[in-house]
Amino acid sequence: MTDLLHSPLVLAALAVAVVLVVVVVLLGRRKPALPPRPAVEESPGSAVALAPSASGVAQSALGAGLQRTRSTGFIARLGSLVSRKTIDDQLLVELEEVLFTADIGARTAERLLGRVKERLARKELANGAAVLQALKEEARAIFVAAAEKSTPLDLARVGERGKPFVLLTIGVNGAGKTTTIGKLGAKWRDAGKRVLFAAGDTFRAAAAEQLAVWAERAGADLVRGKEGADPSAVIFDGIRRGLADGHDVVIADTAGRLQTKTELMQELQKVRRVIQKAMPDAPHETLLVLDATNGQNAISQATLFKEAVQVTGIVLTKLDGTAKGGVILGICEELGVPVRFVGIGEQVDDLRAFDPDEFVNALFDEAIQEASRTDAA
Repeated sequence: MTDLLHSPLVLAALAVAVVLVVVVVLLGRRKPALPPRPAVEESPGSAVALAPSASGVAQSALGAGLQRTRSTGFIARLGSLVSRKTIDDQLLVELEEVLFTADIGARTAERLLGRVKERLARKELANGAAVLQALKEEARAIFVAAAEKSTPLDLARVGERGKPFVLLTIGVNGAGKTTTIGKLGAKWRDAGKRVLFAAGDTFRAAAAEQLAVWAERAGADLVRGKEGADPSAVIFDGIRRGLADGHDVVIADTAGRLQTKTELMQELQKVRRVIQKAMPDAPHETLLVLDATNGQNAISQATLFKEAVQVTGIVLTKLDGTAKGGVILGICEELGVPVRFVGIGEQVDDLRAFDPDEFVNALFDEAIQEASRTDAA
């Protein structure tokens, strides 16, 4: 038996077996490979989606998210108005009332009403469906005009410059900043990007913990400070780590600031200055997260935040929980800032890249079809 154990063939076989065991163990301990990068579809005048969004499933998802706005919001009131009236001066009076009492802002209401009056004067609006179609076209023009004033946010190309893409998120408490950060991180991670979150909301006790949960879900790294620490310092450290470790994306959270408190807005300006010390050309995008359920108050928030810092894009959350989805028109018209994303649910995929055509179709088409049937009856 001893001679057998010392046989060269047996020893060689044992050596091979040991090597195989080591290889299997090492492979088992390796981190999983990044998922393959999905196809990208670009829509003119919108953010770039990470996956095709023009499918029937996507359209129905957005349509479901806007159901309350269509069924009980200003779209429902418009549909009811044009379905029972001839196109005359009295309809214009009632149309003006509907628009100016909707959550779209006075400036937007005036623009939409002016467009209808202009086309009516040219005898281009023969029925209710044509009135709604004119409103739809003008709504799309508002979205496109805002988008043309900025560079599209191409999610799939982020990180290709060899240094992190720095995204600063701002907004009041409860708007959905942390959830938005988590969902964006998950989307970028699924696209094969290395993501880091900087927990700049050091005032709220649970903020860093909530972001840590999202970081784990999204497969993102996290930089955080102690409660009450200087938010600027935490974000500065996050960007420097992103540079040192080769991250593709750094997303910075901030405290949910009350837009009426001057000192807090000044602190937000400080955060931006410190970011530029860490990386002179950052932040590359500043997203203002707004809660659609706030209606016209969201327009007020957006105006004041834009006065304090350079806002480059809007994220409108909770569209599925409100009849005030028309506020998105007021925000784009008042600020001239594009909507980058809309939130229509709790899942990661429910944070959707904003597409003007998809949105106005989901908002108006059902009412236009109903008006067409009424006109034909």
